[in-house]
Amino acid sequence: MPGPDPKNPLALHVVIAKDVILNICEGYSVPKTPDYFAGKTIIITGAGSGIGRATALVFAREGANVVCADINEAAAHETATQVNNKGSQALALKVDVTVRAQVNDMIRRAIDAFGRVQFLFNSAGAAIRRAKFLEIDDALLEKTFDLNVKGTLHSMQAVLPHMVKSGHGVIVNMASMAHRRGGPGSSVHYAAAKGAVVSMTMGVAREFATDGIRALSISPGPVRTPFQAAAQSSPELIQRFLDDIPMKRFGEPEEIGELVLFMCSDACPFMTADTVYVNGGGGWR
Repeated sequence: MPGPDPKNPLALHVVIAKDVILNICEGYSVPKTPDYFAGKTIIITGAGSGIGRATALVFAREGANVVCADINEAAAHETATQVNNKGSQALALKVDVTVRAQVNDMIRRAIDAFGRVQFLFNSAGAAIRRAKFLEIDDALLEKTFDLNVKGTLHSMQAVLPHMVKSGHGVIVNMASMAHRRGGPGSSVHYAAAKGAVVSMTMGVAREFATDGIRALSISPGPVRTPFQAAAQSSPELIQRFLDDIPMKRFGEPEEIGELVLFMCSDACPFMTADTVYVNGGGGWR
């Protein structure tokens, strides 16, 4: 094949650019590699419903092994059945993430079942109940921080030694848009807990960056899940949330699941420490 015409600078630039792209691709895997998740393992806490279950099914679609952990054992098994129905392997575990021993056992059993754990999604969390600031008592504050902060910390501390040893791992933690707003009038306790999750995620990402670990958090606005009912959100509060969203709808659990998949993929290897806002344009006031 004849080389480029030296009198045609454009032809030379095209050939040089092509060579650069080929050299980059030879030394670096192409983003979104086909079957990238096939045979890899993700642990999902709070997998029995809502965002956790939706994410489990997204990863099952991609051929991943899914460890479905939830305090509700029946719900965890139902998610695992749905994962199996998509042709992927699943392990259902009853786990209370506020109890460190149960979390440690979860990691051990996941490794025993699948050999390696490449991904962790800490989806378990809740506001427990709505309360104005002066109504937040010690019990509510402790329960909120135990579930959202300690639960996330326990899972990360349990899986990180394994990920560091293997030289690779991605952790995604569930935060909330509430940490930017402060939760005035209904959920300062929850906003504070999720703010701690965002900070902890950043610290872990920076501390373990040279070990091949990435850590990210997601800060969604309102999503259509059982969360609002569990937190005893009033119809008026839910309508206020909706009025604040320019898209005039709540997010869907599957939309968050697809984002978790992207974060864990090889499409964003330079992405770590940040929180990603998914809110339909709302939640900023």
